[in-house]
Amino acid sequence: MPEGDTVFRTATKLREALVGRTLTRCDVRVPRYAAVDLTGQVVDEVLSRGKHLFIRVGAASIHSHLKMDGSWVIGSFRGPQHRIRIVLGTADTVAFGIDLGVLEVLERAHDQDAVAHLGPDLLGPDWDPQLAKANLMAEPDRELSDVLLDQRVMAGVGNVYANELCFVLGRLPDSRVGDLSDPLRAVQRARDMLWLNRNRANRIITGNTRRGQQFWVYGRAAEPCRRCRTPIKRDDTGERIRYWCPNCQR
Repeated sequence: MPEGDTVFRTATKLREALVGRTLTRCDVRVPRYAAVDLTGQVVDEVLSRGKHLFIRVGAASIHSHLKMDGSWVIGSFRGPQHRIRIVLGTADTVAFGIDLGVLEVLERAHDQDAVAHLGPDLLGPDWDPQLAKANLMAEPDRELSDVLLDQRVMAGVGNVYANELCFVLGRLPDSRVGDLSDPLRAVQRARDMLWLNRNRANRIITGNTRRGQQFWVYGRAAEPCRRCRTPIKRDDTGERIRYWCPNCQR
């Protein structure tokens, strides 16, 4: 599931493959942008902002969001061609945007307008824990899990991290965010989790690198809690699946 750390790694991969190189191929398979051709222009920069990606080429900026199933593939793609939404080629390699939830070509000078609504980027140079804390507590009656997933609060947390954060904080996903005893600690833990995983292909939250031991609660319904052995609960009645330990979380 793409979250802020996934997008950060994707930006790194695209940066290494494309920046400083001249495009020899540009095929945007979105009707609105089908006439866009950036061939002959140099890729200047690749940025990640929360779950958003920007590939800056001359006066243009290619903005993408992976949503649930999207990805960028470097080198070759052997899957169905209809899944490809954009192809960017250089003399050395080619990048395919696959199943992208959002793909648009913007004016570079104004590309950040697309993410102006986001809170502080957990993996960005503008990370501001005090602002994230203020955003977190702005609506104290909201459910904790919902607030953690709100990209206007802080950008980068998805459902995996939201569930794991609730466990680490000892709070139920549906508890009031206003009941957090130390909201600054909450946003700092969110930052730490993503930062430590920003360069890992496989996320590790527990500190245990063994296969199947990386998460506290996510994806572990009915399995024993790693701390108290109480079976982990799961609720999938809402938009997002929630996992929690009924003993360790209150």
